Amino acid sequence: MTQNPALTISVVMPAYNAEHLLDRVLAPLMRMLEVGDVQEVLVVDDRSTDNTAAKAHEMGATVLIMPVNGGPGAARNLAAQQATGDVLWFVDSDVIALPDGPKYVRSALSEDNVAAVFGSYDDAPDGQAWFSRYKNLLHRYHHQRAKREARTFWAGCGAIRADVFREVGGFDVKTYEVPSIEDIELGYRIAAIGRRIVVEPRLQGKHLKVWTIRNSLTTDIFCRALPWSRLMISREGLGDDLNTSGAERLRAGLALLLLLSVLILPFQPHLWPLTLLLLALAFVANRDLARMLATHGGLWFSFKCILYHQFYYLYSASVYVWCLFEYHLLGQKEKLGVKRN
Repeated sequence: MTQNPALTISVVMPAYNAEHLLDRVLAPLMRMLEVGDVQEVLVVDDRSTDNTAAKAHEMGATVLIMPVNGGPGAARNLAAQQATGDVLWFVDSDVIALPDGPKYVRSALSEDNVAAVFGSYDDAPDGQAWFSRYKNLLHRYHHQRAKREARTFWAGCGAIRADVFREVGGFDVKTYEVPSIEDIELGYRIAAIGRRIVVEPRLQGKHLKVWTIRNSLTTDIFCRALPWSRLMISREGLGDDLNTSGAERLRAGLALLLLLSVLILPFQPHLWPLTLLLLALAFVANRDLARMLATHGGLWFSFKCILYHQFYYLYSASVYVWCLFEYHLLGQKEKLGVKRN
């Protein structure tokens, strides 16, 4: 495959009740269209109850209407049927794509055998509450440090060659009726046909979602950890990148030891130095993350985030262990919500 800077790009934005966001997220994409950086901007209205479709049309986008509400994966699949570009660049309706995005998409997809590319959030998320900043910066942290060659995909700000997307059948919205890890699973299928997926840290977008502990727990456990654990167990096992790397697993083990030391304190109070030691080790083990968080929010912000991060390790690891138990001991191999090859 030779360098092809003339790759045409179709921007695909699934949208549900996103009227209040369009001035921020759609306007930059329309400017890219005006200057010729992209060929078309497709907004797929997923049966919104507000004026998303009308406003997107007024702003100049090509608007498609879902026949029924089907989630972002189904909306992207519909757009792929209509798109005319060589590349499908997926941008979520709560992400502001940065203006140099098309350049990095074309550069990555012009490399030999590369079928898909994804980036990360920028370092200035919209939500300013400490927890919301932690969640968005954590996502950026993993993507910025990821190996360049990936086996998963991220549809928040990622692009795929249109012919490859159609070849592998698009997003699996039958298995994943509730939006969750359909983009990760799509990456597995792209890699399975021998095509490359690369991470481009310079391909960035600003995330406008405001996280709370409550919506984070629901998303992390039921929309990410459970289906992703089941997918990994049924396919290839744990990977060694992003937040499933070997180093992350060791940090999760350390968080478990810290919890056990806390639970035993009422019965063995003289062991408090061990708890302090394990807490200190947790901060040392997560020093790169702590340093990044401190850079963006100060020491107290970093301290709170790393403490909560131990809880994140605990419930994420617990979900994976449960899925192993479910798969091997409960005879659930055909009920895990993943397709068999």
